[in-house]
Amino acid sequence: MTQHRRRLTAWLLAGVVLAVVLTLYQADRTAVSEHTAAPGATEPATPTTTAPPQPSASASPTTSGPPSPTASPSGSEPPPTTPACTSPGTCGFPDASTTGPRTALERHDIGNMSVKQDGTVIKGWDIHGSLDIYANDVTVIDSRITSTNWWGVNLRPGYSGLKVLHTTITAVVGKGPDNGGVNYAVSNMGGSSIEVGWCDISVFGNALSMGQGDLHDNYVHDIVAFRNQGGEWQHTDAVISGGGNKGRLTIRRNTLLNSTAVDKGATAAVGLFADTGVVSSVVVDGNWLAGGAYALYGGGPGATGIQVTNNVFSTQYHPAAGAYGAATAWNAAGAGNVWKGNRMSDGRPVEPPPAS
Repeated sequence: MTQHRRRLTAWLLAGVVLAVVLTLYQADRTAVSEHTAAPGATEPATPTTTAPPQPSASASPTTSGPPSPTASPSGSEPPPTTPACTSPGTCGFPDASTTGPRTALERHDIGNMSVKQDGTVIKGWDIHGSLDIYANDVTVIDSRITSTNWWGVNLRPGYSGLKVLHTTITAVVGKGPDNGGVNYAVSNMGGSSIEVGWCDISVFGNALSMGQGDLHDNYVHDIVAFRNQGGEWQHTDAVISGGGNKGRLTIRRNTLLNSTAVDKGATAAVGLFADTGVVSSVVVDGNWLAGGAYALYGGGPGATGIQVTNNVFSTQYHPAAGAYGAATAWNAAGAGNVWKGNRMSDGRPVEPPPAS
């Protein structure tokens, strides 16, 4: 009997030992499994459980957030829709806040002053009058011109190197010599290029008038209609060129507005006309254009080397930018003529106009 009880006790002890061993073994396997799944483990975690959600490749281009820096458009996909622009200033084009003088001004009542000294610099003047330039390399900078003459600044034939920078050029409505009207804010009668940049220009009927020049970062606005000495409504243009130029005319990064009514003379924001000869070598790039019968006249038959690129045709006065359309007088077959990247302010592309 005693021997039997000893055997039973031995079997019970063996069972307890085996249960302990099995428990320790299972705990060790569980610890190994948890270590493998830990965030610091060398084996990568399963993407479906740890990777953040990715934006859809078909997300709308109008989404307010910036595109992913790693995303790149496929060459086979159509380009995204260009966002609409609501006004020149909010879309990076010149306005009153980015043009005109940057310093305090001193008043100068000069009347129609003739400048005859080469290298003259006029800076910080509040000019009541106009400047008639008979000299080379004249600079007008950080000034204001209020004119009652035909022009604000006029470069005479045979002279060159004129620069008009960071200047406000305007006129007194009804006080000009052309039956009360005023014609040219800056006129280039010379045979070489001039520079007009960062200027705030208003009132004048043909604000920037020249066949060659570098017109950049200007704000032309509030052109005032008037009847000329012949009793007809004066044609109005923010920029006008009569053709026959021998140098290049560059019109870049300007805001060019012509808000006058068509029945009161409005012609264009940029008018390239073959009035005195064939139009050639003109760059119209990256401007905000609005108003006129057409916002742009492209030079007409025979025009060559006309590059019209990356401009915004604004609907602020007319649904089609101009009363009759965005552009006309385009010579598609002309050597070196380029029409590319132009759009309406609502984002629609502007195709080149048909030959007229």
